[in-house]
Amino acid sequence: MSFRVNNNVMAMNALRNLSTTNSHFNMTVNKLSSGLRINSGADDPAGLQISEGFRSQINSLGQALRNNQDAINFAKTAEGALNEVSQLLRDAKALAIANGNDATLSASQKQANQNQLTSIVQSITRIAQQTEFGTRKMLDGSAGVNANVVNKTRLESISLGGTWAGTAGNRSITANDTVTVNVGTAAGKATVTGGAVTLANAVGADGKLTINGITFNVSASMTNQELMNSVNDRTADTGVVMSYNGTNFVFTAAKFGSSSDSIQITNDTAGIGFAAAGTRTLGSGTAGVNAVATFTLATAASSTAALTADSTDGRTFRDTAGNVFRLTEVGATTTGAVAGAIAAVTAGAASFQVGANVGQTVALSLTNSDASALGLGSLDITTAAGASSAQTAIENAIQTVASKRGDIGNFTRNILESNVRTLGIAKENITASESSIRDIDVAEEMTQLTKLQILQQSGISVLAQANQSPQAVLSLLRG
Repeated sequence: MSFRVNNNVMAMNALRNLSTTNSHFNMTVNKLSSGLRINSGADDPAGLQISEGFRSQINSLGQALRNNQDAINFAKTAEGALNEVSQLLRDAKALAIANGNDATLSASQKQANQNQLTSIVQSITRIAQQTEFGTRKMLDGSAGVNANVVNKTRLESISLGGTWAGTAGNRSITANDTVTVNVGTAAGKATVTGGAVTLANAVGADGKLTINGITFNVSASMTNQELMNSVNDRTADTGVVMSYNGTNFVFTAAKFGSSSDSIQITNDTAGIGFAAAGTRTLGSGTAGVNAVATFTLATAASSTAALTADSTDGRTFRDTAGNVFRLTEVGATTTGAVAGAIAAVTAGAASFQVGANVGQTVALSLTNSDASALGLGSLDITTAAGASSAQTAIENAIQTVASKRGDIGNFTRNILESNVRTLGIAKENITASESSIRDIDVAEEMTQLTKLQILQQSGISVLAQANQSPQAVLSLLRG
């Protein structure tokens, strides 16, 4: 055993171990005070890289959840506005039905109902033009797919939603496009042929001619021309046009389609419109025909199935996606493919970033919902025929708005709300993974702290004793 003064190896060893203990003690205190196992890259380089990726994803998921909630609020705002439009349309239909009671209402009462209907139509347009989310217009067409008529000779109007019902399946309209049409079956008007007459001659008999509930009193001295003129003056009420083919009277529906087949025409005296007295229906001569046509979204090479027009007018078509096409009379009665586009489509939609990564977006198409787009541009319920037409137009508008509300509800429930639940689960589990890497186990770290405190205290004590060992050399010097 040797005794040295210049180099106290035992003290140096004790100091080194004490320094290591102090370093570990400081690291443990740092972890406990921050609650993190990794406070710098030196603590766990690989763990830091992985946990930073998790942290970024957690923050992105949190923002995506907020985006989804904003999207839900956006959709609910639009749906709430359309709900008000639905209520207005129900009131409008009630007014049209009221004015259909032609025998009990005076002209002033009908006009009062017409004034209310006009206010309702104006309110629908106001709602469509002024409904906003922040500063973003919602129902004026700027947040959805819009289509404009190009060939006005063949197409009267078009209304597209955000989806095209093609033969290959429904798909979203995401790019500008054009629409073409091929008419397979021409629309036709219901007719029945009347009696053989000479227009300038007198009818020659007193009696009545009743068409679709409208009665015409006929005197024997009235000429056949005057009878025809009086019937045609009430075409708006009867839905029937009376004409002369050079030999016979011909009664023809004012509109195309099969709905006019059941219009009744009754004469109680022979010679008034028909050779014999009796009741006939339009269509007993030539039945009304609903047009059949195929509409194609040009660049998609995907057409609708052959659509049959509504029986109410024989030239308005609706597909399974809720799109509405109304051909002109020329367009509905001319068969074959129309050269070129009949409408131009402009794609637009409200887009939402609903995921935490690039490209995770969804879109909601909100089409124009003003009165004109809903087919309510010119409603006149002051006549019986006008009230009947208005009922049909309003019912179609009710169905259109209901379809739009259904689309919004589907978007909210099955896309946004479902996505919120999915994002919540993902955020929870990724946070758990990040926590297992980055956060400390407090119980384990406290055990380590207790150990280090004991080692620190013992190290200081041992260092003090090691520093005292050279004192033994003095006894040798004193001896």
